[in-house]
Amino acid sequence: MLRRIYLDHSATTPVRPEVVQAISEYMLEKYGNASSVHSFGREAREGTDEGRERLARLIGASPSDIIFTSGGTESDNLAVKGLAEAYASKGKHIITSQIEHHALLHTCEYLEKHGARVTYLPVDQYGSVDPEDVRKAIAPDTILVSIMMANNEIGTIQDVAEIGRICQKSGVLFHSDAVQALGQLPIDVRKLGIDLMSVSSHKIYGPKGIGALYIRKGIRIASQAHGGHHERGKRAGTENVPGIVGFGLAAELARVEFDERVKHYSLVRDRLMDGIMARIPEVRLNGHRTKRLPNNCNISVLYVEGESMLLNLDMKGIAASSGSACTSGSLDPSHVLMACGLKHEEAHGSLRMTVGTQTTTEDIDYVVAELPPIVERLRAMSPLYSEREKETGKACTQTR
Repeated sequence: MLRRIYLDHSATTPVRPEVVQAISEYMLEKYGNASSVHSFGREAREGTDEGRERLARLIGASPSDIIFTSGGTESDNLAVKGLAEAYASKGKHIITSQIEHHALLHTCEYLEKHGARVTYLPVDQYGSVDPEDVRKAIAPDTILVSIMMANNEIGTIQDVAEIGRICQKSGVLFHSDAVQALGQLPIDVRKLGIDLMSVSSHKIYGPKGIGALYIRKGIRIASQAHGGHHERGKRAGTENVPGIVGFGLAAELARVEFDERVKHYSLVRDRLMDGIMARIPEVRLNGHRTKRLPNNCNISVLYVEGESMLLNLDMKGIAASSGSACTSGSLDPSHVLMACGLKHEEAHGSLRMTVGTQTTTEDIDYVVAELPPIVERLRAMSPLYSEREKETGKACTQTR
């Protein structure tokens, strides 16, 4: 029987059994509408209230600051569009980075078509935004800075605390996409100076289809979904009660198990990273070596296409990705890796492997054993590698 190893936890995670059980209870027994006044509705309302409280505890917020959405993408849209509309009289300038998730970048592109001015800050070779660049980019008409807490492809962690201080001092609102950071980094929105923050359930062993936007008290935001007065008038529509309950429990488990999880992630991730770098020549580590998410390993294997590696790994029962799951159908190289200065062929040879709570050292050893021969076979068929071998041979002959 083929061994199956899942190394794509940045794309999504399996739902915890305890979370499945909690969701089932609110689908089969406590299935009322949370806006209804009868006992079924009150049961549902209790579930959403508890879910809101649990998520708030994980990020150091007040429950009243949590607005539930359908996921990280909607949260990014609500944050940026909603704030741009609410503060249009103050200005139309937004600052973000070149390596944000497309949920943020495409939203900014949409706003540009409707009169907004957007500054896309560069990053260094590790994918880090210089906080000083943020300070220099702030203008009198700047209404928002949006910088993700940790990158979804290369795992690089940004200095959001310093960016938050700069924004507070300048009187500019600060939004951060923390979809990948939730449950992997300690987050206290007050200490970090974050005004709005996007998070998602299915990255922390909760269900898909549910996310949230933290909005600091006092910030105006224009609803992007019109209908009822749900979520304090900021997001109309009947609440996804089972999803909220599941997200809340997943958040509580992430808070209680935080130290244990991070320790495990780091252990198996480093084993994977070090094993690959030791056994395969001409491999580049993408992202910062230490300032990265504990579960993330992103590499570029020179002279090999990422898609070919993925297909060969899949035949061995190993699931990985070549970048963001949201862009896996695109033939274009990763915009994140290109912003970090990689060449097209280097970006096309990228491989993202992200570990999880169930990843074992035996899993890692299997991957480290199977990947080198795959790379060797693919390089043997690569015209770029053949040309490189010829050039190397010529150099050796000339040296002699």
